[in-house]
Amino acid sequence: MANIKADEITKILREQIENYQQTVAVDEVGSVISVGDGIARVHGLDRCMSGEMLEFPHDVFGIALNLEEDQVGTVLLGDYTQIREGDTVKRTNRIMSVPVGEALIGRVVDPLGKPLDGKGPIATDKRNPLERLAPGVVDRQPVREPLQTGIKAIDSMIPIGRGQRELIIGDRQTGKTAIILDTIINQRGGDMICIYCAIGQKRSTIAQVVKTLADYGALEYSIVVAASATEPATMQYIAPFAAAAMGEYFRDSKRHAVCFYDDLSKHAQSYREISLLLRRPPGREAFPGDVFFLHSRLLERAAKLNDKLGAGSLTALPVIETQAGDVSAYIPTNVISITDGQIYLEADLFNSGIRPAINAGISVSRVGGNAQIKAMRQVAGTLRLDMAQYRDLAAFAQFGTEQLDKATQQQLARGQRLVEILKQDQYTPLSVEKQVLIIFAGANRFLDDLEISEVQRFEADLFPFVETNHPALLKTIREKKAIDDSLRADALKALEAFKERFKAGAAAAD
Repeated sequence: MANIKADEITKILREQIENYQQTVAVDEVGSVISVGDGIARVHGLDRCMSGEMLEFPHDVFGIALNLEEDQVGTVLLGDYTQIREGDTVKRTNRIMSVPVGEALIGRVVDPLGKPLDGKGPIATDKRNPLERLAPGVVDRQPVREPLQTGIKAIDSMIPIGRGQRELIIGDRQTGKTAIILDTIINQRGGDMICIYCAIGQKRSTIAQVVKTLADYGALEYSIVVAASATEPATMQYIAPFAAAAMGEYFRDSKRHAVCFYDDLSKHAQSYREISLLLRRPPGREAFPGDVFFLHSRLLERAAKLNDKLGAGSLTALPVIETQAGDVSAYIPTNVISITDGQIYLEADLFNSGIRPAINAGISVSRVGGNAQIKAMRQVAGTLRLDMAQYRDLAAFAQFGTEQLDKATQQQLARGQRLVEILKQDQYTPLSVEKQVLIIFAGANRFLDDLEISEVQRFEADLFPFVETNHPALLKTIREKKAIDDSLRADALKALEAFKERFKAGAAAAD
């Protein structure tokens, strides 16, 4: 039998006692009273904060939305079917947040920042809260830099500036997402990070958008936040807030980002579903009373910061889907009153082959010429007015143009050619100097004697001709950003030379 020495045992015991530390882990826990439809009512979390992240079993999280006297109404994120009555719920003491940073660029993620594209985990330790106070009045500066969409009709008549909120509104299938995709593709080679947030869309549609962006090399500077129609209402509800939080990271680090929320009609519907399940009192069209606040606090986070804060910007382009062109419904009027203008897409125009189907009469940008370079202001100053007048005349002239006086007939003919100029195929955004040149040609009556069917061919042939024979012209417009007398003379000379060649070519073809 081994010898047991008493002094050795005493020494070991003494060491153990000296190293003993008493720590008490205090977790504030509650229990689930009832669960169903993605809503859990929790008892016992007296100190819970509004918007706090709560931890449920099976790696499910929830957000505390209703703080009542004896219980907390929580919306559950992720697979909530495994949560049962009586389950333990822990407080995390953290307001709900999402991962942000450079690592997200080029990725497709869900509203919690988890990857959906199979390219491995996202390596970032930075997080931003879902809900954040928008920058105050003093922290902002007026919108003054253009965000070029590459779409002639928008950049000339309804310009968008960095830090602006511009609504894209129209019925289904009128080309709302097409405008977004063109705008993203047009940012290639620039300094803009694009964040596309899909809310309640079909997975096939989202996959198509991601494929298009990848095909045009636009995924390299884009983030896609996807909450498809199969996701619970809670995920659709937090999706645009997650996208805004990701955009704010770039805005606050002195850079520029643009968020596309596609679309906020479905977002409002998901919020209505959550609110009714939480037993909040319904208001107009059964939407909760704070549905206006929901969208205003989201869109108000878009801002152009002042120079002291780094002059970064976050631009918001929300989308609203109308029913049968009804712009005066509840959610459309709400969002129109929050944003700095709207681009109204009309089904009738779309079906008659005018694409993008922008109604120049109802569409407006409340930032106006501040968001355009001077050259564009000079050539497009009267374009919107001309288009609106043409629309009125065209409606009047449907009954026959024989009785109209010569000036009116000329205005009609000119309007038809301007409509042709502003037509544009999808995925072909134009640089701003090319837009200035073709609108300059229209404004200076170079198209008035062309057949309407020839206008688009005139434009298509013009750019290669100018690039070959007058290469300095486009470069000068791009660098000067304004048309002075010498530049105007050069442009007129180039257009006259091209028009002669074009007419000779057309005559030879006949």
